[in-house]
Amino acid sequence: MAVGKNKGFKGKRGKGKKIVDPFTKKEWYEIRAPSMFQSRNCGKTPVTKSSGTRIASDSLKGRVFEVNLADLNNDEDQAFRKMYLECEEVQGMYCLTNFYGMSFTTDKLRSLVRKWQTLVEAHVDVKTTDGYVLRLFCIGFTKKRPNQLKKTCYATSAQTKQIRAKMREVMVREASSVELKELVNKFIPEVIGKEVEKACQGIFPLQNVYVRKAKIMRKPKFDMVKLLEIHGDIGAEDTGKMIDGSEKVDPLGVGKGEAEEDAEPKKVVGDD
Repeated sequence: MAVGKNKGFKGKRGKGKKIVDPFTKKEWYEIRAPSMFQSRNCGKTPVTKSSGTRIASDSLKGRVFEVNLADLNNDEDQAFRKMYLECEEVQGMYCLTNFYGMSFTTDKLRSLVRKWQTLVEAHVDVKTTDGYVLRLFCIGFTKKRPNQLKKTCYATSAQTKQIRAKMREVMVREASSVELKELVNKFIPEVIGKEVEKACQGIFPLQNVYVRKAKIMRKPKFDMVKLLEIHGDIGAEDTGKMIDGSEKVDPLGVGKGEAEEDAEPKKVVGDD
């Protein structure tokens, strides 16, 4: 339309659509970490309230939360690990989560990589005793031998291949003999990394050996009982006590006032 033409056109009539804050339709749920961590309440998550056929708890199931291990264990020295927790069940206003994966922060990985040494990485798929299939990624670096004067400490390709084989062997041995809960407890103090260092001592001395990443590839069928075992304190609130039929219960407390009145002796006017 040419500029300046059709002066009678005034645009849309009436008010526009009313802008509503989307957070008025949300409710907040508490995120509960498994019992393998010290701090169980690790945050809150919003979800749209239930309406019609849409249920809020269905939207929460399968949601993955990224939480820093320093917050979960109240220890700043563990701040370089990120834990991933997946919501598997909703009880009341609590999201019951389970371990979903682990990774390192970028700055920690960057600080490990230096010149004059060889970086060795290996990954392997392992199955725990309770049916979880995980892919573990291990990283390690060569270090100078005692009293070494040479500036560099490079490993040959044959030595690198041997170290990689040892890494896979140790990861399979440590992970396939335990349940998922115990395996996560091995990640935190870096038990597997220390075992790899010991195993590779005869090939080439290593330093800074870590399981830098873990992710769940396959899970067994969902078991509510096992999830509640991991969240041991859920449902442990005070639910009252059992009573037998001999006790008279007055749930509304109506008879309480009458009983107190009967207990007090009534004064008769004129007794003085």
